[in-house]
Amino acid sequence: MNFTSHDISVIEKSLQHAIRSEQSEMKAAEFREVLQKLQVSSMQVLQLTSEAAELSRDGIRYDYDDSSDLM
Repeated sequence: MNFTSHDISVIEKSLQHAIRSEQSEMKAAEFREVLQKLQVSSMQVLQLTSEAAELSRDGIRYDYDDSSDLM
């Protein structure tokens, strides 16, 4: 399942709200754990996306010219 950045933001806000409103420390700790995993995962995806964009800019460039037609 692919989440958009908006989806992740909504999930994070929901988990933060659940942590603040949860009276059971045990359940709040579970929510914090999931929130932390979500944040780490989203940071990794952003980093990979950034690295992929960087690689595409620094890739091999081919300059095609038609000078072979002159022979």
